[in-house]
Amino acid sequence: MSKVDLNCDLGESFGSYKIGNDSEIIKLITSANVACGSHAGDPIVMGKTVAFAKESGIEVGAHPGYPDIQGFGRRNMALSPAEAKAYVMYQVGALMAFCKAEGMTMQHVKPHGALYNTAAKNADLSLAIAEGIKAINPDLILMGLAGSESIKAAQSIGLRTASEVFADRAYEEDGALRARTKEGAMITDEEEAIKRVLRMVKEGKVTAYSGKDIDIKADSICVHGDGAKALLFVQKIREELTKNGVEIAPIKSFV
Repeated sequence: MSKVDLNCDLGESFGSYKIGNDSEIIKLITSANVACGSHAGDPIVMGKTVAFAKESGIEVGAHPGYPDIQGFGRRNMALSPAEAKAYVMYQVGALMAFCKAEGMTMQHVKPHGALYNTAAKNADLSLAIAEGIKAINPDLILMGLAGSESIKAAQSIGLRTASEVFADRAYEEDGALRARTKEGAMITDEEEAIKRVLRMVKEGKVTAYSGKDIDIKADSICVHGDGAKALLFVQKIREELTKNGVEIAPIKSFV
């Protein structure tokens, strides 16, 4: 039987500002990527999110980003490899403290936003991130874009990896996500998105924006929980995967 993980970015509220629908989406996923206070989140939110994940029986991963709360970590920054490694270690270590307090073992690390997208194409940045993760705990799994430099760098130093795919994003022929600024970047038809997910998981294929089929590895599917329609979409994905003989399980159980 095929297995796949469902992951979602959580804990992105900050102070009095609430972002996301964590209490609902957490019931539908197997792995949570918890913001570590640099692009979003704060110590109170981090602690509550980890405790909530434990209560819900799901796995926790760190979601480190560029130190840019105002830009939500979506603006690129010119960091040296040494700086990138240090920022990742700082954030992963912070969340690990909350996991330890709850008696939980952190499962994975998934970079956020601009850090994730830049690393996907930048071998030096990817290696710095991977080295930072390994320095903290070599048993952690790096979650990154399928076929990216992030995955290659982590594997080159012996880290386990989880290749991530996106239900609602278009792909280019090289496996990169189509930029949000370009036409057709988002898959808005739910039925089409679900068919694409099933094919990625069952066949290891996806149709790029150009119309060409490309190979893709799907260990984990990124889902979003903002708004009622998004939650229904995630429920449909779960139902269709199960109906098609795919077991939904945390990545640590099969990568």
